[in-house]
Amino acid sequence: MGKSKKSKVRGAAGDDLLDSSDADSVESSSTALSDLSISYATENVNSHEFVLDKYIDALYEKRGSTREAALASLVDAFESFMLDGLVENKYATLLSLFNTSIKKGSTKEACLASRAIGLLSITLGAGSSSHETMVESHPQLSRVLQTWSDASKMISALDCLAVVTFVGATDLAETELSLKAMWDVIHPKSGSNVGTVRKPKPPVLAAALSAWTFLLTTIGSWRINSDSWKEPIAFLSTLLGAEDRAVRMAAGEALALCFELNLLDVSACEDDDDDTGVAGTSKSKLFLDMQALKAKIAGLASNLSAEAGGKGADKKNLSDQRDLFQRILDFVKYGECPEESLKIAGKRDVLRVSSWSELIQLNFFKHFLGRGFLKHVQDNGLLQDIFSIRTDKAESLSSSDKKIFRSGEEKGRALKLNKDRRQAQERKNAALFNE
Repeated sequence: MGKSKKSKVRGAAGDDLLDSSDADSVESSSTALSDLSISYATENVNSHEFVLDKYIDALYEKRGSTREAALASLVDAFESFMLDGLVENKYATLLSLFNTSIKKGSTKEACLASRAIGLLSITLGAGSSSHETMVESHPQLSRVLQTWSDASKMISALDCLAVVTFVGATDLAETELSLKAMWDVIHPKSGSNVGTVRKPKPPVLAAALSAWTFLLTTIGSWRINSDSWKEPIAFLSTLLGAEDRAVRMAAGEALALCFELNLLDVSACEDDDDDTGVAGTSKSKLFLDMQALKAKIAGLASNLSAEAGGKGADKKNLSDQRDLFQRILDFVKYGECPEESLKIAGKRDVLRVSSWSELIQLNFFKHFLGRGFLKHVQDNGLLQDIFSIRTDKAESLSSSDKKIFRSGEEKGRALKLNKDRRQAQERKNAALFNE
């Protein structure tokens, strides 16, 4: 629990950065954290922790505007990756407060809290803490989706559920649970306990498709039953004809990933399971159905890649759609994978992706982290592991420090080379001795 007594922190110019009032205190804390981030790191730890405690204190306040301000400041700090190393011992408290804000707060507060949970998971990285974050937040996020709350609240919950499951899930069952919650938004069905079938608004549908697709990228290594994917893929293909362009593009990315994961590939030549050939006939029918579906999707992608703009069309979004579906068409027809590169820092550090799974993950993290994406890619080990990034640490050093750093690297390589030569010679001598 943080300090609650009246305290002050002074900036470099002597201005008061924190005071004892509610909302004003939180806003001042945000300024404090930004100013502290450019001070010497060795002197910052206690100050950063103090400011974090101020945020936590503010989340206990009864006034909604105070909690909202604290959440906004925390989101800003998480985006800037300023809380790395500070939240490991406080994540349970933060998570409990965030879940309470989702359950009892205003729409704005719930959206900020959902975003904060996702950012907390990314900051913690893969491990037991992020797994607990997923387990504890899943029920509350699922409830938001099941009750069909405000559209912005649902979109925030979808994004958060995708991130916490991506980072924290440890097995297929946990991932499937989140995928199902998202699919129930994408394709809600009527039932004895459902009543009237609800239809998601286009922004919610597009967000649900993107979140579902992002999470689907993680199941590539698990066994996939093609038969169970026929209905979902068929429904996704119908969304290529949706009126909303964002929905069409999200559905297109989902289908491209389905192609990459071979969810549409069924062998028509498998042996029958019994003498009657019934199972074989079923497989042959599934194979033909999937081939027809692939042809349909390829035709739709071809049309969308060349769609005319028309009067009043958004030229930027139209161009993005054409580019996306041309990529999908090239992949379906010729097996050409999408390729993108992103400069991270300096001359050597470049993030490269060369598959639909990697591109979808990159775009989702860029969307979720916003302005904080570059900072996280540079400093967050989780993202560096996901995208196999090895940064050149010397790029951020002064000229003299670069020489020292790289001379140290050269010395290390020389020592390793000498050691390898020595060990090789010892092995050679041992072999001669044994002859």
